[in-house]
Amino acid sequence: MSAEQVEGPEFIDGNEQSEAAFWRLKRAADKRRENRIKFFLAQEGEPILTTLGRPFFISACILFDGLILTEVLLITGKTAFSWLIYGILLGFAVFFQRDIYDRLFSIDISEIDFDDKN
Repeated sequence: MSAEQVEGPEFIDGNEQSEAAFWRLKRAADKRRENRIKFFLAQEGEPILTTLGRPFFISACILFDGLILTEVLLITGKTAFSWLIYGILLGFAVFFQRDIYDRLFSIDISEIDFDDKN
């Protein structure tokens, strides 16, 4: 075996690849940071009841899913069929809860002008 075969092809440069990966990660992190800041800026003008309603709604959903839906398991005897019914009901409940959450508490961040150059 020659030394060229051990090192690998010449077109693969480890430094260039690591630098390109760094810049891809940086762009992705900057985009997430920008969206997070837009989300908080969009909440500035909303009513206090909407802001307080988010955690209350999520807590109510968790309590419903954890206390009410688990009654299915207790009523049906903890069989495999009851776990299947519980899973299906939980899936539907989470789907509808998410839909309701999106309708009641959605935030439009498209109108927020964010400039990193300030």
